[in-house]
Amino acid sequence: MYKMLVALFAFLFLSGSLKGQVKSPNIIIINLDDLGVGDVSAYKKGELKTPNFDFLANNGIRFNRGYATSATCTPSRFALLTGIYPWKNSQAKILPGDAPLIIDTSITTLPKMLKKAAYKTAVVGKWHLGLGNGSIDWNKHISFNPSNVGFDYSYIMAATTDRVPTVYIENNKVVGLEEKDPLFVSYQQNFDNEPTAISHPQLMTKMKWHHGHNQSVHNGIPRIGYMRGGKSALWIDEDMNDIFLQKGLEFIQSSLDQPFFLYFALHQPHVPRVPHQRFVGKSGMGPRGDAILEADWCIGEILRKLREWNILENTFIVFTSDNGPVLNDGYFDEAVEKIGQHTPFADLRGGKYSLYEAGTRVPFITYWKGVIKPAVSDAMVCQLDFTASFARLAGLPHPEGDGENHLKALLGKSKNGRKELIIEATGRLAYRYHNYVYIPPNKGNPMIETVQIENGNDLEDQLFDLKKDIGQRFNLAKTKVEKLSFMKTKMAALLPE
Repeated sequence: MYKMLVALFAFLFLSGSLKGQVKSPNIIIINLDDLGVGDVSAYKKGELKTPNFDFLANNGIRFNRGYATSATCTPSRFALLTGIYPWKNSQAKILPGDAPLIIDTSITTLPKMLKKAAYKTAVVGKWHLGLGNGSIDWNKHISFNPSNVGFDYSYIMAATTDRVPTVYIENNKVVGLEEKDPLFVSYQQNFDNEPTAISHPQLMTKMKWHHGHNQSVHNGIPRIGYMRGGKSALWIDEDMNDIFLQKGLEFIQSSLDQPFFLYFALHQPHVPRVPHQRFVGKSGMGPRGDAILEADWCIGEILRKLREWNILENTFIVFTSDNGPVLNDGYFDEAVEKIGQHTPFADLRGGKYSLYEAGTRVPFITYWKGVIKPAVSDAMVCQLDFTASFARLAGLPHPEGDGENHLKALLGKSKNGRKELIIEATGRLAYRYHNYVYIPPNKGNPMIETVQIENGNDLEDQLFDLKKDIGQRFNLAKTKVEKLSFMKTKMAALLPE
C-alpha cells in the first residue's frame, strides 16, 4: 500500500495535479569534495570499489553528463544553493576561512524555498561560503551564518579542512570553545610567537606540506592561515567523518514527523586526507583512496538508518561532487605514488581547477526507492538546477535565477536535460551546447605545475565535439568555423554586456 502511495505521489506532481494532499518527499543532497567520476566504481572507469555509492547508482539514475558549475568549491556550492551562476558574483571564488558570507540574504535559496513548503532544513559538513559580514569574533555569536540563508540547523566547518579555523560551528557558535582560551584567526599575518610549519617543522607529525600549506599546524598537519588559542575547540581530523555522520543522523531522526531537506556536505577526499584508523590502508592507494572508502561507508550508514526508520521510500537522494578530482593538492600523502591503475579522472581531460571536462563533469546520481527506476542517462544535468527542479517537486513557483526545471530528467521520466551551460574555473568561462564545448582564449600557463593538471588555457579558441572526442584531444576551432561562430554568439548572449 505504501509503495502505491509513493507511486501516486510521483504521478501527481509530474502531472501537475499535486495539491498538498500527499506528503512531500524528504530530500538529501550528498555533496562530496573533489570526487572524480572515476572514483565511483559504478561508472566503471577506476579501480576503487565503492559499494554504497554504487547502490545509489545501480538502483537509481547514473548520469553520464552531470555537472557542477565550477571547477572549484566555493563557486560550485554557491550555485548549488542559489541557482545563480557564480560568475555573476565577484566574491564567489575560493574563500579564506574568515571571509564574510557571500550569499545575499535577501535572495531565494534552496533551503529558503523548501521552508515555504514546510520542510525542516539543515546543512552538515563543509560550508565554505563565508560567515559574518566583516571581521569575525570567533568567541561570540557569529552573525550571518547558514540560518540567514534558510537553514534551521547547521553543524559545519567554516571553510575547508586545510584552512583555519579548524573548529566546528553549530548554528552560530564555535563548538567547545572555553572563555579562558579565546580563538583568534588571521589570513594576513601570524600571531606573535605562534609556530608555523616553516618555523617548527617538527610539529608536522602526521603530514608534511608540498605547496601552499605551511602556516599554522594543528593535529600534526600544516594548514593555510594563522590561528591562536581555542585549544578545547580544535577538531581531530580522524574523527570528522564520524561526527558529521552523527550530526546528520541526529537531524534526520529529529525530523521524522515532517519533510526535511539535508545538505550533507562531506569533506572527502579533499586534502588533508586523514581518515579514521578503521579505514587506513583499506584501499591500497594511500590516504586519498582510504578517505573515499570512509565516505562510502558513511553513505551506507545513512541508507541503513533510513531503512530502519522506514523513510527510505519517501526520501529523494542526490549524490554528487562539488568539482572534479586532484591528486597532489598541497601535501605529501602519496596520492600520486600509490594511485596504481586507478584513474579518478576517468577518460576526461583536466581535473580540479580546469576548464576541461574533468573540472566540472562530476559523479551525479539520483535515487528514490519505488519512484526512480534504475537507468543510465545521457541527459545533461547540473547542480545549478536544484532550486528550480525541487521547486517543482515541492509544488512551488519557479524561483528567480539561472536554474532550469529538470525534475523529469532527475527522476528518469525524460531523456532531455539542459541544452546549454556555462562552466567556470578560477574566473575563466567556457560554454557547453549539446555535445559541443567552446573555450575562449586565455592567457597563462596551460599547466598548473603544482598539481599537474591542464587548466584549459590556450591563446587560441578551442572547440571540441564531446560525443566523438570525450578526451578533448582534437581542437575543431579551425575546421568547424561556422560551429565556432555559432558557439561564440550563443555564449555572448548569456554574458553581461
